[in-house]
Amino acid sequence: MVVIRKASAADVLAITEIYNDAILNLTATFDTQPKTLEEQNKWFEDHRAQFPVLVAEQEGRIAGWASLSRWSDRCAYSGTAEGSLYINAKDRNTGLGRKLLSAILDEGQKVGLHTVIARIVEGNAASIHLCESLGFTHIGTMREVGRKFGKLLDVQMMQKIFTE
Repeated sequence: MVVIRKASAADVLAITEIYNDAILNLTATFDTQPKTLEEQNKWFEDHRAQFPVLVAEQEGRIAGWASLSRWSDRCAYSGTAEGSLYINAKDRNTGLGRKLLSAILDEGQKVGLHTVIARIVEGNAASIHLCESLGFTHIGTMREVGRKFGKLLDVQMMQKIFTE
């Protein structure tokens, strides 16, 4: 059974391990160097009530995580967040991503966010489909904005606006 819950400081090690695997093996993040536990603890501390972090716990282990992060430090963007979602390699394609993304969007709406932005690298059809199925719309493509694994990559921009 999967339990989706708010992350605690005790979860940061598992969050870091999942994220570092993505850094080393996927284009889902444009980070290229693994994060230290110290860096991820700072990242976690920067996520206050308006920018939650959730984890999916399965059989006593963290199988994935999702977060909402500040889109910009400019005040006019205070109602906008960027969503992130990472699933442990062995737990991908199990429906866990849908549960986590749906839950983090619910949390975003509860804390008063107006919109969530998703940046999805080219070729990640599963993430694009997932976002579309949860009400995100395409708002544009940033061409050749990242280089990872020796290739220039485009990023699809998607947006979900919460209706009032």
